[in-house]
Amino acid sequence: MDFSNIDLKNLWETYGIEWGTNIILALVIFFVGRWASKLVSGIVQRLLSRAKMDDMLINFIMSILNAVLLLFIIIASLSQLGVDTTSLVALIGAAGLAIGLALKDSLQNFASGVMLIVFKPFKVGNYVEAAGTAGVVESVGIFSSTFRTGDNREVIIPNGNIYKGTITNYSARETRRVDMVFGIGYDDDIKQAKQILTDLVESDERVLQDPAPTIALSELADSSINFIVRPWVKSGDYWSLKWDMNEKVKHAFDEAGIGIPYPQMDVHLHGQEAESK
Repeated sequence: MDFSNIDLKNLWETYGIEWGTNIILALVIFFVGRWASKLVSGIVQRLLSRAKMDDMLINFIMSILNAVLLLFIIIASLSQLGVDTTSLVALIGAAGLAIGLALKDSLQNFASGVMLIVFKPFKVGNYVEAAGTAGVVESVGIFSSTFRTGDNREVIIPNGNIYKGTITNYSARETRRVDMVFGIGYDDDIKQAKQILTDLVESDERVLQDPAPTIALSELADSSINFIVRPWVKSGDYWSLKWDMNEKVKHAFDEAGIGIPYPQMDVHLHGQEAESK
C-alpha cells in the first residue's frame, strides 16, 4: 500500500484533534466525577451518622450510592467519547429487572431488614418473640437476624418472616406484671388464704410498690376458688419471682392446712351393676 499520498496533516486535523479532545474531556469527566462522587458520599455519610442510623445500614447505603455514582460517571465518560449509551442503559435496566425478579425473596428480606434497623422494634440483647421463635436477639443483619433461645440454640430467621408477623418484645419496658393464679378448696378459709398471699408478695423485695400489686378473688370455679396475684417487677426479675412465688405459696398453704385442688373424677354406680358389686 502506498502511504505517500496520505495527507497526515489533514488526517490529524480531521480525526486526531477531535478524538484527542474527546479523550481528554472523557478523562476529565471521569476524574472530576470521581472527586465529586467522593465529596457527595462523604456528605451523605456524615448526614446519616448524625441521624444516628445503624452502621451496617450506613455502609450498605454508601455501597449502593458509590456504585450508582460510578456507573453514572462511566456512562457520561463513554457518551463523551461518542459511544451510544442508550442501549447500554437499556441493557443495565433489563439486567437489573432480571436480577430483581430472581432475588425477589432476598430483596424482601433486605427491605424488611432496613425497616427493622430504622424503626428498631427490638435491639441486640432484647428478649423477643417473633416468627414463631422466642429468644435473645444476638444480631440484626440486612437479610436475617440471629436469636439465641433459652436452651442455647442459635436460630437465624429471615427478616421478611420477622417483619410481616407480630413482634413481642419482652425487654422493651423496664417493668412487667407477673400474672399468677392460685386455687384453694371451697372448705378452706378465704381470708386466711388471701392474707398468706398478701404477706408473701409484700415480703418480697423484688415486688415494686408502684404500680401496687393486685391480689383478689377472681373466680368461683368448678372445683376451686381462684385468686389472681399480679405483682409488678423489673423485667429481669420476672421469671425468678414467678418460680419462687409458686414454691413459697405451696409451702405456705401446706403449713396452714390449705389445700390446692386438682381435677378429680367421681364414679357412681347405679342399678343392677351396683348390686352385683
